[in-house]
Amino acid sequence: MTTSTTSLSAASLPTPSSSAMSLLTEPADTRGRLAALLARWLPDQRWFAGRDNKITSLSVVAATEVTPGCFHLLVRVEHRGEPDCVHYQLLLGASTDVPPRLRGHVIGEVEGPTGRGLLVYDAVHDQRATVLLLDRIRRGGTMGNLRFESFPRTGVPSNLAPRVLDVEQSNTSIVYGDRLILKLFRRVQPGINPDLEVPTVLARHGYAQGLAPTAWFHSFAPFFATLGVVQPYLADATDGWTLARDSAQSPLGRAEFIEEARGLGRATAALHVALSESFPVTAAPADHTVRLADAMTNRLRHAASLVPALRAYVPALNAVFAEFAQAGTDLPLQRVHGDLHLGQVLRAGGDWHIVDFEGEPAKPLTERRGDHSPVGDVAGMLRSFDYAAHIGDSPRPEWAEHTRATFCGGYAEVGRFDPRGIAVVLRAHEADRAVYEVVYEAGHRPDWLTVPMAAVARLCRTL
Repeated sequence: MTTSTTSLSAASLPTPSSSAMSLLTEPADTRGRLAALLARWLPDQRWFAGRDNKITSLSVVAATEVTPGCFHLLVRVEHRGEPDCVHYQLLLGASTDVPPRLRGHVIGEVEGPTGRGLLVYDAVHDQRATVLLLDRIRRGGTMGNLRFESFPRTGVPSNLAPRVLDVEQSNTSIVYGDRLILKLFRRVQPGINPDLEVPTVLARHGYAQGLAPTAWFHSFAPFFATLGVVQPYLADATDGWTLARDSAQSPLGRAEFIEEARGLGRATAALHVALSESFPVTAAPADHTVRLADAMTNRLRHAASLVPALRAYVPALNAVFAEFAQAGTDLPLQRVHGDLHLGQVLRAGGDWHIVDFEGEPAKPLTERRGDHSPVGDVAGMLRSFDYAAHIGDSPRPEWAEHTRATFCGGYAEVGRFDPRGIAVVLRAHEADRAVYEVVYEAGHRPDWLTVPMAAVARLCRTL
């Protein structure tokens, strides 16, 4: 990606010390080179949301030195054609030399205060920096524009060896001694993050299948925002995606996963019940399904403009959404998970644990913290079963069908509705999710496009 112009506003910076000062205040051309380095580096990161649009401006809006040679940044990014800016959280190191284990994480070089080159690198991979970061969270208090807090009596142990999880996600997770996990929210929005808010409230409610936060930190300038959350780490856990994928690819997969899928359905229903008892619940307005169906139809129209293969299914999908609009009032609206799939559930000690309550990071925080139909979570999990069945050399659609039915049966045992009894509503939510997946796969993983396209064809046939 080529960056046309970048800007780094000195007026917006705090006054950092030592290496951070050399990197961010003097001389002015150093600031420009740092901005240019970051503008080239950011689009290659898994958690960066604006790969498709050129960066037109990048500025540092807050900087705090965490330890000599390592500093925390909030950067403001503007994209061509986008009216809103986006903020990202970075942990950067600066040194005249870096050890071999960090050389693969070097972003580039800028001139230091003595004229020597400073290597700038992604410090989440620097064990020294991440150990000190957890220690700072453990001790609490304020540093620069950052505030560190923890729940009383929980305690955060010290001297735990860190390692960065090498998984595809929209944030960065650091595991400490197989006891704790720190999630750094890379894309930052003003306000409390649901991944801190929801597990905290659920823990107070007595919900046992979540992971209650132990500690966290946030910014209070230039705005309040949750930056990171520390939670217990389940070292013996296996994620639902791995279990389902292995089951789908096994000749005996249908039999061995049945109880796990039923238990996951029950766990999902128990989550929705706990959320409805912990947060306010509102009745869906009389025109809710009409407005939601209109939104689904508009998303379909946009998706079809981007992915030609989808256009042949537009009439049938429009009929799916129209039938939903005529179905009448939807279920009561409540807090939900917001991004539920097999990668967000863990199996440990014979139980399912539901994690990652952040929701879709690209959506506004007010929307992620709002009330929605729990059917959306159910549809997300059903779509995830479909993916597990179709990734590999031998697709297993019959495995997906059986597992989906088992999950819904488990949900009905505990939940306040039976997904199988609201087929029209569930089909519309599934179709809307599949349309989203079509756009995502076409842009990011073209080899996987056949998975959501097969789901679109199936959902159209159910009319």
